[in-house]
Amino acid sequence: MIEKGKISALQSAMMMYLAIIPTAILTSPSITFKYAKQDLWISPIWAFSGLITIYVAFRLHTLYPGQNIVQAGERIVGRIPGKMIGFIILFMYLYLNGIVIREYGDFVVGAFLKQTPLIVVLGSMVLVCALAVRGGLEIVGRFAQLLFPAFLTLFLFIIFPIIPDLRPSNMLPVMGEGIMPSIAGAGVLQIWFSEFITVSFLLPFVTDRKKAAKNTLVSLLGVILTLVVSNLATLLLLGELTGNYTYPFLILTRYISLAEFFTHLEALFMAIWVLGAFVKICVFFYVSVLGAAQWMNLSDYRPLVFPLGFILTLLSIWVAPSQQELSHAIATSVKFSMVTVLVVIPVLLFGIAWVKNRFTRKSGG
Repeated sequence: MIEKGKISALQSAMMMYLAIIPTAILTSPSITFKYAKQDLWISPIWAFSGLITIYVAFRLHTLYPGQNIVQAGERIVGRIPGKMIGFIILFMYLYLNGIVIREYGDFVVGAFLKQTPLIVVLGSMVLVCALAVRGGLEIVGRFAQLLFPAFLTLFLFIIFPIIPDLRPSNMLPVMGEGIMPSIAGAGVLQIWFSEFITVSFLLPFVTDRKKAAKNTLVSLLGVILTLVVSNLATLLLLGELTGNYTYPFLILTRYISLAEFFTHLEALFMAIWVLGAFVKICVFFYVSVLGAAQWMNLSDYRPLVFPLGFILTLLSIWVAPSQQELSHAIATSVKFSMVTVLVVIPVLLFGIAWVKNRFTRKSGG
């Protein structure tokens, strides 16, 4: 096997949680508010693409044990079409990771290190992630297990101090224009929920697979709950101003004031973002190099780590000329392409595999 490392079902769930939440809480409140207005906190509940991708990933793994979606695709539709589909999926992960790295760089430079060249911030993060990925899946899994409690603690430390200043009137009227605004806002959030198809690449290396489905669903529930809390806290504090900020959740940390001693705790959000972004970039980086090695029938993925890291750094600069255009792309073209590649294609593959499996059973009978 190209990867000899193993992870637990709990580590897999933590990796999935940290592979989705960091970028979601960064920009989703602002983007979702443009569609859902005061119902933006309801939008995460419509996590249908998350449920779909989790179901498809586990069903495909049942039909083709030990294989991820790229490998299973070749068995489902044939070698050449399967290679083409695999290339599209892997390129989407590479492109998506470039967007994540760019978001990380824009946030760090724009909010904190204003005099630091963007390429320095991007390159340093990619280098650290490349070293972790080269160490193998177990290393990434242990990092996720180590950083998850810290991430959750820091997140709650931001939410609790601002509770007395939250204004519940900002969420009224609830569904004043019906259910459609919250569903429209949920359309943007499917970008992040569709990323749950990533579990397909982790399942072959999970030791306690009987617990994997339950833990992954708990991870999905955790993502939904975190987004509901972050969106609701942002709305109740900022109200109509939520859509005016690029990083609304960052404003919450600047609002914190405890006994006029602990104030402007932007460093907390910086820590959350760096910890979460590190795991997210590592997970997508690992999927890209593992999938590329399997796609090219290599015996080891490690020689691809640094070359792909260099490509990722360049891609993160090329994805968009500015942060504003990147946010617009995420809400439009990126949303469409991600849902197509990470939801529609896996669903079609599973549909074909299910039909083939039924036909084979009938023929055998």
